[in-house]
Amino acid sequence: MANLAIEAVGLRKSYRDKTGEKVVLDGIDLAVPEATIFSLLGPNGAGKTTTVQILSTLTRADAGQIHVAGHDLAHRPDDVRGAIGVTGQYSAVDKLLTGQENLLLMADLKHLPRRDGKRKAAELLERFDLVEAARKPASTYSGGMQRRLDLAMTLVGDPRLIFLDEPTTGLDPRSRRAMWDIVRQLVTDNGVTIFLTTQYLEEADQLADHIALLDHGHLIAEGTPDELKRLIPGGHVSLRFTDDDTLTNALTTLGRGFLDPSDDDRLTLQIPSDGGVASLRDLLTHLHTAGIEPADLAVHTPDLDDVFLTLTGQTPTHNPAHNPAHNPADTDDRANSNDRKQEIAR
Repeated sequence: MANLAIEAVGLRKSYRDKTGEKVVLDGIDLAVPEATIFSLLGPNGAGKTTTVQILSTLTRADAGQIHVAGHDLAHRPDDVRGAIGVTGQYSAVDKLLTGQENLLLMADLKHLPRRDGKRKAAELLERFDLVEAARKPASTYSGGMQRRLDLAMTLVGDPRLIFLDEPTTGLDPRSRRAMWDIVRQLVTDNGVTIFLTTQYLEEADQLADHIALLDHGHLIAEGTPDELKRLIPGGHVSLRFTDDDTLTNALTTLGRGFLDPSDDDRLTLQIPSDGGVASLRDLLTHLHTAGIEPADLAVHTPDLDDVFLTLTGQTPTHNPAHNPAHNPADTDDRANSNDRKQEIAR
């Protein structure tokens, strides 16, 4: 088994409010291999930010055995802080400082020697294509540039594990895809582990090696994006044939299926399927044995939006402000992102 960047067993957290005790995390287990991208999804208020806060040492768990970057979280939190970085939903960039000054500030907080701090800042400015804007106030940066600077600040301490909490909120599609490329490079080129929470399900689909779906404090589904999609009915295999006779023979041989209503030529047959390798192999073997060869084949599975809606009963929202439900611990993410990053840096 691969080495684990995060291993949590029986993680629990609750809060008290006017209505009494509210259980936010109810004994969840997590196993995140090193040098992978793990995405934690769930409706607003499901406990995603609380999970990140606990794993990044900002909030104590009520119960559970937790190891982060090989360190026992309860007994060696300083070692955990030295091995991780956090980029929150809201930028931690100080907009009164220049990009270079923001990076040098983080280098000071990491207690790097002045020469090493300057060298690291220069490397990151180059890597994140911020050299020309290095001496300009961050307030003049675009949203995408501020996000890149925010992530660069996280990398000053060479973390082995990075928590990305809603990292592309508010970015335009082009900037979002640029951020995706940076995240992939961190994993492939540097062996960094990424723990990602996001409201953009396409983002999780594009990036994550493994996804866990959190709802009401429970993990209700886990797997690769493709494995989760196969949990939901509606998947099918489309088989296109060259003529009516072959299509009819295929339908008779298989004993199931229906014509694709979007095909004006009426030569495409849709066969319900989970899209898995085994079921696809059985389907093609059955046709081959009968001497029937389709001209074209395509596998269609539900997307993560379908998975999210079916398993949680909620439509995913790409703007957290649209859903007022929240955990008590989630509210400080808007105001204290910079303080939290600096606390971990110390």
